[in-house]
Amino acid sequence: MKQPEDQNRPPVVGIVMGSDSDWGVMEKAASVLKQLNIPFDVTVSSAHRSPERTTDYARSARDRGLRVIIAGAGGAAHLAGSIAALTTLPVIGVPIDSSSLKGLDALLATVQMPSGVPVATMAIGPAGAKNAAVLAAQILATGEPEIEGRLEQFKKDMATQVAEKAEALRQKV
Repeated sequence: MKQPEDQNRPPVVGIVMGSDSDWGVMEKAASVLKQLNIPFDVTVSSAHRSPERTTDYARSARDRGLRVIIAGAGGAAHLAGSIAALTTLPVIGVPIDSSSLKGLDALLATVQMPSGVPVATMAIGPAGAKNAAVLAAQILATGEPEIEGRLEQFKKDMATQVAEKAEALRQKV
C-alpha cells in the first residue's frame, strides 16, 4: 500500500481499487482528501483476481490506523462488499464505468448488499469518487473538529465558486 509522499501523518482513509485503470476516477477522491488535508493510502486489490490480498487488506485496515475505506471497482464490483464483509470500518463504494453496461452493473453490485453488510454507495464515476472523499471526511469529522472546520470551508468555497460562475455568466449575456 502506497502512502502519498506529501502526507507525513499515518493514513486514516484507505483508497482501494480493483484495477490500476480505475485510478483515473479514484484520483478524484485522493484530490479531495488532499484538499481537506486528510492522510490516505492507495492500493490495488481485486475481489476476484486477488481475493487473499483483499482479505489481508480488509482485516489489517484497522490495525494500520485506517478509519474509513473507499473502494472503487467496475464490472461485477464486489470489492467494496468483500471488504465490508471483513471489517467493521465504514466502507464507501464507488462504481466505476468500465464495461459495456456503462457502470450500471457496478452500481447494482455495489448497492445490493445483504443485511448486516453495509456499503455506502456513491454515484458512478468521478462525482461518486469526490463524494466518497467528502463522506469519508464527514465521518471523520464527527470526532475531529479540525476536519469539521475544513469541511465547512470546503462547502463555503463551493458556494463561492457557484456565485462567481453565475456572475461570469451574467456578464456574458
